[in-house]
Amino acid sequence: MRFCLNDIPAENIHIDGFILYGWEIYFLSPGENRNNHRFLKKLICSVIMAAWYHLLTSSGGIPDLNETFAALKHYNYRLWFIGQMVSLMGTWMQSTAQGYLIYQLTKSTTYLGLIGFMGGVPILLFSLYGGWVADRISRRTLLVVTQTSMMTLAFILAALDFAKIVQPWHILVLALLLGVANAFDAPARISFVLELVDREDMNNAIALNSTMYNTATVVGPSVAGLTYAAFGAAWCFTINGISFIAVIAALLLMHIKTQTQPVRRSPAMQEIAEGVHYVISNPLVLSLTISVGVVNLFGFGFLNLLPAWATDVLHGDVTTNGLLVSARGFGALVSALMLASLGRQKLRGKLWMIGALITPVALFIFAWIGWIPLSLGILAVMGWSMMLVTNNNNSLVQAEVPDNLRGRVTGVYAMVMNSAYSLGMLLTGAIAQRCGAPATALFCAVIMFLFALISWVFFPYIRQHG
Repeated sequence: MRFCLNDIPAENIHIDGFILYGWEIYFLSPGENRNNHRFLKKLICSVIMAAWYHLLTSSGGIPDLNETFAALKHYNYRLWFIGQMVSLMGTWMQSTAQGYLIYQLTKSTTYLGLIGFMGGVPILLFSLYGGWVADRISRRTLLVVTQTSMMTLAFILAALDFAKIVQPWHILVLALLLGVANAFDAPARISFVLELVDREDMNNAIALNSTMYNTATVVGPSVAGLTYAAFGAAWCFTINGISFIAVIAALLLMHIKTQTQPVRRSPAMQEIAEGVHYVISNPLVLSLTISVGVVNLFGFGFLNLLPAWATDVLHGDVTTNGLLVSARGFGALVSALMLASLGRQKLRGKLWMIGALITPVALFIFAWIGWIPLSLGILAVMGWSMMLVTNNNNSLVQAEVPDNLRGRVTGVYAMVMNSAYSLGMLLTGAIAQRCGAPATALFCAVIMFLFALISWVFFPYIRQHG
């Protein structure tokens, strides 16, 4: 029987614990045998759909497409969305090709970790200062500078590979320089959203940022795998360099209102300390900052091993690696679209908790699987649940932070996020080199599950927060 939520009166659906009333009318044909498997599947589906309907109607109604893409009504955000999506596809092409190239050159998971570690050292050192700079000067100007720097580094790596002289140390040094650019780029980019949309559309814009990021995660690695196999890594790096033109052009075309920066006469370190003190003294922001560190250390850090997993566990090649990364991105994209549709509803804390619990379970299952199709499915689930955590983390922090501290607090947040990711790549690479990738996955899953339980007990205000 065809099912349409909008055709069902709200009074005919009610959730009371796990008991569903009214499902016979809408889901079962008259006289259908209630002991067969088809009946059970229909019952399960009806409970899920009714629960989802209840979730939406109890928090403000079922969103339409206008709500899902509300931030796109703003001219500046439309430019950002298109330009950044093109650039991110190139970024993911380079990231995928770079990881596979260094693994081909060294056959070492330790080097996979070193790429992330080298990129993370500057972020650890300079992100706080980058946040201070983002509060001092035009964030658009800062982003143009950082994006231009990243474009230059991509072209340098492409030239080295075209010349057939690229060595692992070249890749590591360029990763270090890219980390310096990211240390200034991330605080400006994360806090830039409120200059592109009204505050009421901020949650939707953050969710759509995740949508474009994960669209790029789906497309970029897949295209990178095909391009790498057909033409080599150098073309992946070249395409990435060209893709930066889109976001730089978008930034230059924006109509940004001139914001009067408050006159500050305090030393830089004193103002940076203000941002750090705010994070430490605000329980919600502190717990969310710890959360993003744990997820990046053990969740995204593990994903760094996918090139080795594709080759050693699944016995595939560079195309398999691209598919694995894209599967994770597809799940995250679905999650981001769902969050965009719920942008104005008070569900962020609950969804955060759901993601925190599902992610380690999915990773635990993934560790035992050696079949490519099922591995892709589990990675999609991981992508979906990890996005619930990271996106709602960002939304809750940005909603909580005052505007005059936004850049500096975001600098702290970006420092923890990116440093944890880099350290996670180094840690998981070292563990995998000694114990194997599946054992590393199990270790990361257990740690994240324990953190989810700790969050449930000691950070209840996260799930209670709208």
